[in-house]
Parts: sequence; C-alpha cells; structure tokens
Amino acid sequence: MIKLLIVDDHAVVRRGLKEILDDESDITVSEAGDAETASELVRTEQWDLIVLDLDLPGKSGLQFLEELKQNPNHPPVLVLSVYSEDQFALRTLWAGAAGFVSKDAAPTELVNAIRTILSGRKHISQNVAEMLLVRNTPEDNPLHEKLSDREFQILCCFGRGETVSGIARSLNISVPTVSTYRARILEKMGLKTTAELIRYAVQNRLVS
Repeated sequence: MIKLLIVDDHAVVRRGLKEILDDESDITVSEAGDAETASELVRTEQWDLIVLDLDLPGKSGLQFLEELKQNPNHPPVLVLSVYSEDQFALRTLWAGAAGFVSKDAAPTELVNAIRTILSGRKHISQNVAEMLLVRNTPEDNPLHEKLSDREFQILCCFGRGETVSGIARSLNISVPTVSTYRARILEKMGLKTTAELIRYAVQNRLVS
C-alpha cells in the first residue's frame, strides 16, 4: 500500500484531496495541518509521497522542502499550490520538489502527477520545461530569484497588500523580524519602498 501525506492548513482542502484519492485503491492518505506536524511524521514514519501546500502557518512549505533535503532518504514531494506555475514552479523544483500542480488543475492532473512521481520521475509540464530552458543560468533569473525562500514568501505577502503586523501574525514571527526581512529584500532587489515591492510583485505575477 502506498502511504501519502497531505500537508495543508485548510481542513476542507485536505478532505477534498482525500475524496479525490479515495478511488485509488492502492493509496492510503494521512494529513498534517502545518510543517512542524509534518516534520514529526516524517521523522517517525515512512512515506512514499508528500503532497505539500506552500502557504502554511509558521514554517513555510518552501522551508519545509529545504529541511527535507538534509535527509538523503526523504520522500518525494509534489507541491500543490493556489499559485500558478509561472509564479512558483521553478522555485519549488530548485528547492527539491519532484513536481508542481496548481490547485486550479483538474483532479485527473493531480492523480497523474502523483503516479508520475511514484514511478520515479518528475512531474514537469511543458510550460515549466520551457521556463527551465529560458532560465538556465543565474544571469537569466529575475530579481526575486536572489531572495531566500522566507524573503520571497514575505515579498509575496507585501505584494498581496498585507501590512507588516499582518505578515507577522500570519507567519508567527515578530514585527521587527518582518521589518528586517523587508530591509533585506529592498537591498537585494535594489528597491527603496514597500510600494515598489508591491508593484514588482504584481508586474511579475507573483500574486494572484
């Protein structure tokens, strides 16, 4: 029996995914609502595949991916996100994911991606393959590729119009920490104001 772990902070989403996979007689599904719980489950049990959301309370999905990479025997990860491929697919693949599927995709695409990864291959769409060809050197990458995963997450939060205090609450970090990240992001990207960060995120389709 294939053991699959769903990591998503929305109970409704987890239930929907379990219903989609109910028809797969060889797959058994467990769930976690945050990265900390998922990390504990990965330490204590063996999994064949993890289906991972990016927007998690506390530790982000991207941070969870980076931690998994420290274990050479970690299970493969399929990222299932509300964001489009253009926004996050490359970053998740570079972070170690075996595939990326948007939550807007049809259930059949999700199942196909899971089967592809379980067979030992990566799930890469034609669109993502073309992006990989275009961005094959650091010089080809946009400014936001200079950011760490946490910095990128906070850039996207600003892009959605969230305040410093709102970001601190949603990520479970302090307001001064968010302000420090904001300063680093501005410096790395050569920008000066939060308004410029928002404009950049919108123009580069980093936010829905």
